[in-house]
Amino acid sequence: MDIEQKQAEFIDHFVKQASTLNGSALGSLVAEATSNPSLFAFSEILDVPTVLELEGTDNSVYLDVLRLFAHGTWSDYKNNAGRLPQLAPEQVLKLKQLTVLTLAETNKVLPYRQLMQELDVSNVRELEDFLINECMYAGIVRGKLDQLRECFEVQFAAGRDLRPGQLGSMIQTLSNWLATSDNLLVSIQEKIKWADTMSELDKKHRKEVEDKVEEVKKSISLKFHPVSRQTLTTEGMRRSSLNLVE
Repeated sequence: MDIEQKQAEFIDHFVKQASTLNGSALGSLVAEATSNPSLFAFSEILDVPTVLELEGTDNSVYLDVLRLFAHGTWSDYKNNAGRLPQLAPEQVLKLKQLTVLTLAETNKVLPYRQLMQELDVSNVRELEDFLINECMYAGIVRGKLDQLRECFEVQFAAGRDLRPGQLGSMIQTLSNWLATSDNLLVSIQEKIKWADTMSELDKKHRKEVEDKVEEVKKSISLKFHPVSRQTLTTEGMRRSSLNLVE
């Protein structure tokens, strides 16, 4: 079972469970969902009405935790640790994995120094072990560890939940990409048309050259064609006749 299918099943499971709970009862569900090693998307759970009803209540902290795992990073947690519950080791691991995905959204070459700072990792060996064992083996990223340049070259990274307002920006980006693609297609078509035209001109020129060559060959043949044996024989007979007459 691939990661997308497995994640879809877990999302469906937690959405159904969240729909039957409310208030403080959602606390254990949020902890379970954010600790699940195969779940990296939380927007569907956030959209459950009973979860949204936590806003402004004594249990709103559970909503804040879900939002953190949907859109935030390990640095966000550290900056707001005073008003958020302490995370379990599984949650810390998950949030650091999500942090790598966030960094990979905007940069496909991640310096080790930046990763170590964002993940609170003290040395390169620990960082590389984390990237290999907890990220690449988990299937959420693919890439190359460049020890010489001390960076992680991202080839693929799973997408995170869209942040509020991010959809409009994504639509604009896709629209710009589509416009650029259309312009590129027009340019390619023009180059193909130009190449076809040049090919026809080349064929025409080649035909003209070949015709000229044939004309020159015929001209040379007419000027320097050797006298035939029949012509020589006739000329010899004519001369013999003349000698007899004389």
